[in-house]
Amino acid sequence: MSAATFLHEFVRNWKTVGAVAPSSAALASRMMESAEVGKARHVLELGPGTGAFTEAILDSMPHGSSYLGIELNETFVTQLKTRFPTMNFHIAGAQEFDFASYLADREPFDVIVSGLPWTAFPRGLQEAILGNVLPHLRDGGRFATFAYYGFHRLPSGQRFRGLLHDLLPGVETSRVVWGNVPPAFVYVARK
Repeated sequence: MSAATFLHEFVRNWKTVGAVAPSSAALASRMMESAEVGKARHVLELGPGTGAFTEAILDSMPHGSSYLGIELNETFVTQLKTRFPTMNFHIAGAQEFDFASYLADREPFDVIVSGLPWTAFPRGLQEAILGNVLPHLRDGGRFATFAYYGFHRLPSGQRFRGLLHDLLPGVETSRVVWGNVPPAFVYVARK
């Protein structure tokens, strides 16, 4: 998927896309390492967007693992389904997706990888998403998301970090990926 498509969707839906360019391969690699996707049997990706993390997840997951991607942008989902035909994508908001029904005959998620633009969301939406998602992460499972360096110091970034610490004590921060545009780092926590 081209950067032009991503930029077009950002202009159309800037409150939900939240970035002007796809995440870099270096940030995707840092996310996979931090989340321990290579050990996961069941992976949830929130906001796969153009698939920068999705491709890394596919490359990192053990053979026989299962994947669910939840994406609000229909254009992205259409392109993701074409690009990754063996992976499962749903058009939905993570705060409203029926995880209980989806998981009725499946194990909880081992890993949740999030590409959502957390600092663009009001606190209520941050809480609604995490409140709907985290109960379906197995004990000992890992939650990983990223933040843009510098943006994490803004009030919305500090609020999100505080919320993560409240819900998942022991949140760790990776080294900054300076080659990403803009530079970013990973938050990771174990449930």
